[in-house]
Amino acid sequence: MSNNNFANPAPVGLLGFGMTTILLNLHNAGLYSLDAMILGMGVFFGGLAQLIAGTMEFKKGNTFGQAAFMSYGAFWLLLVFLLLIPKVPAWAAFAPSEAAMVSFFVVWGIFTLFIWIGTWNSNRATQVIFLSLTILFFLLAARDYTGSKTIGTIAGIEGIFCGASAFYTALAEILNEKMGKTFLPLG
Repeated sequence: MSNNNFANPAPVGLLGFGMTTILLNLHNAGLYSLDAMILGMGVFFGGLAQLIAGTMEFKKGNTFGQAAFMSYGAFWLLLVFLLLIPKVPAWAAFAPSEAAMVSFFVVWGIFTLFIWIGTWNSNRATQVIFLSLTILFFLLAARDYTGSKTIGTIAGIEGIFCGASAFYTALAEILNEKMGKTFLPLG
């Protein structure tokens, strides 16, 4: 017997993505250095929480939610791994080159572009998340391709917006359900 009365896992996945994205992009915007707080958020909230949310979306039969949350959860785990490789002497020789990171961000940008297309029949808030994430990935690729600090700062600011849009959407979904009405509009 299946239980179709599951709670909506999307807010937790969106919070994991949004909060981690905001914190990393405060770094990208130049406000503080990359540290254990960002890496920890990437592993535990950006990574694991989204993987769990994706698994719950799978159980609900939501292919889009499952693919998005599990993919971006894996992205955060991969990103932390790629950032740590150069710091571990035994692995330093395998650190990704700037060209490899450009390819990494371009591939994620292309994937996200198609995920954004999948939001066209969704609310505006979800569309904004994935459109701004698509732009963010291409800005990060441009930053790594050119080595431009200015593009990096622009990417950071845009990333803060992207993360904030996911954070807002999660809070709107939680509060709208709890209040039984539209408390925060999703468009």
